[in-house]
Amino acid sequence: MNTLRNKVQLIGNLGNDPEITNLDSGKKMAKFRLATNDYYTNAKGEKITDTQWHYVVAWGKTADIIEKYVGKGKEVAIEGKLTSRSYDDKQGQKKFMTEIVCNELLMLGK
Repeated sequence: MNTLRNKVQLIGNLGNDPEITNLDSGKKMAKFRLATNDYYTNAKGEKITDTQWHYVVAWGKTADIIEKYVGKGKEVAIEGKLTSRSYDDKQGQKKFMTEIVCNELLMLGK
Protein backbone atom coordinates (compact mmCIF):
# COMPACT_ATOMS: atom_id res chain seq x y z
CA MET A 1 0.00 0.00 0.00
CA ASN A 2 2.98 2.37 0.42
CA THR A 3 3.30 2.61 -3.36
CA LEU A 4 -0.11 4.33 -3.51
CA ARG A 5 0.77 7.18 -1.13
CA ASN A 6 1.99 9.62 -3.77
CA LYS A 7 1.32 8.25 -7.23
CA VAL A 8 0.17 10.09 -10.35
CA GLN A 9 -0.79 8.52 -13.67
CA LEU A 10 -1.68 10.71 -16.65
CA ILE A 11 -2.23 10.31 -20.37
CA GLY A 12 -1.88 13.46 -22.42
CA ASN A 13 -0.06 15.35 -25.16
CA LEU A 14 3.12 17.37 -24.89
CA GLY A 15 2.48 21.09 -25.24
CA ASN A 16 6.08 21.84 -26.18
CA ASP A 17 9.30 20.09 -27.11
CA PRO A 18 11.05 18.85 -23.97
CA GLU A 19 13.69 21.13 -22.48
CA ILE A 20 16.78 18.99 -21.90
CA THR A 21 19.43 20.03 -19.37
CA ASN A 22 22.77 18.28 -18.80
CA LEU A 23 23.86 19.08 -15.26
CA ASP A 24 27.47 19.40 -14.09
CA SER A 25 26.99 16.24 -12.03
CA GLY A 26 26.48 14.27 -15.26
CA LYS A 27 22.74 13.84 -14.68
CA LYS A 28 20.26 14.66 -17.43
CA MET A 29 16.93 16.36 -16.80
CA ALA A 30 13.94 16.71 -19.15
CA LYS A 31 11.13 19.20 -18.50
CA PHE A 32 7.88 19.61 -20.43
CA ARG A 33 4.22 20.51 -20.10
CA LEU A 34 1.57 17.85 -20.53
CA ALA A 35 -2.04 18.62 -21.54
CA THR A 36 -4.85 16.35 -20.38
CA ASN A 37 -8.40 16.75 -21.65
CA ASP A 38 -11.69 16.11 -19.91
CA TYR A 39 -15.07 16.45 -21.61
CA TYR A 40 -18.48 17.39 -20.28
CA THR A 41 -21.81 18.68 -21.58
CA ASN A 42 -22.97 22.09 -20.41
CA ALA A 43 -26.57 23.17 -19.68
CA LYS A 44 -27.11 24.01 -23.38
CA GLY A 45 -26.13 20.47 -24.41
CA GLU A 46 -22.82 21.57 -25.92
CA LYS A 47 -19.79 19.32 -25.54
CA ILE A 48 -17.06 21.25 -23.70
CA THR A 49 -13.37 20.33 -23.59
CA ASP A 50 -11.58 21.18 -20.34
CA THR A 51 -7.79 21.13 -20.80
CA GLN A 52 -5.52 20.96 -17.75
CA TRP A 53 -1.77 21.63 -18.00
CA HIS A 54 0.76 19.76 -15.88
CA TYR A 55 4.47 20.45 -15.40
CA VAL A 56 6.54 17.28 -15.71
CA VAL A 57 10.22 16.66 -14.94
CA ALA A 58 12.17 13.45 -15.62
CA TRP A 59 15.71 12.42 -14.76
CA GLY A 60 18.38 9.98 -15.97
CA LYS A 61 17.41 7.22 -18.40
CA THR A 62 13.82 8.46 -18.60
CA ALA A 63 15.16 11.87 -19.66
CA ASP A 64 17.36 10.13 -22.29
CA ILE A 65 14.30 8.42 -23.80
CA ILE A 66 12.32 11.65 -23.79
CA GLU A 67 15.17 13.50 -25.52
CA LYS A 68 15.43 10.89 -28.30
CA TYR A 69 11.81 9.99 -28.98
CA VAL A 70 9.31 12.49 -27.57
CA GLY A 71 8.32 15.88 -28.98
CA LYS A 72 5.59 18.49 -29.08
CA GLY A 73 2.13 17.04 -29.67
CA LYS A 74 3.14 13.42 -28.94
CA GLU A 75 0.76 11.40 -26.77
CA VAL A 76 2.35 9.76 -23.74
CA ALA A 77 1.35 8.01 -20.55
CA ILE A 78 3.39 8.93 -17.51
CA GLU A 79 3.62 7.68 -13.96
CA GLY A 80 5.31 9.53 -11.16
CA LYS A 81 4.79 11.50 -7.97
CA LEU A 82 3.68 15.03 -7.10
CA THR A 83 6.25 17.43 -5.71
CA SER A 84 5.99 21.07 -4.69
CA ARG A 85 8.71 23.68 -4.55
CA SER A 86 9.14 27.42 -4.32
CA TYR A 87 11.49 29.93 -5.90
CA ASP A 88 11.96 33.69 -6.18
CA ASP A 89 11.25 35.21 -9.61
CA LYS A 90 13.21 38.06 -11.20
CA GLN A 91 11.11 40.63 -9.32
CA GLY A 92 11.84 38.94 -5.98
CA GLN A 93 8.34 37.50 -5.63
CA LYS A 94 8.07 34.03 -4.10
CA LYS A 95 6.43 31.60 -6.53
CA PHE A 96 5.13 28.13 -5.77
CA MET A 97 5.04 25.29 -8.26
CA THR A 98 3.63 21.78 -8.24
CA GLU A 99 5.09 19.35 -10.74
CA ILE A 100 5.15 15.66 -11.48
CA VAL A 101 8.44 13.78 -11.21
CA CYS A 102 8.09 11.16 -13.93
CA ASN A 103 9.65 7.76 -13.29
CA GLU A 104 7.91 5.82 -16.08
CA LEU A 105 6.92 6.83 -19.59
CA LEU A 106 4.97 5.02 -22.27
CA MET A 107 4.79 6.44 -25.79
CA LEU A 108 1.31 6.17 -27.31
CA GLY A 109 -0.19 6.94 -30.69
CA LYS A 110 1.59 6.65 -34.02
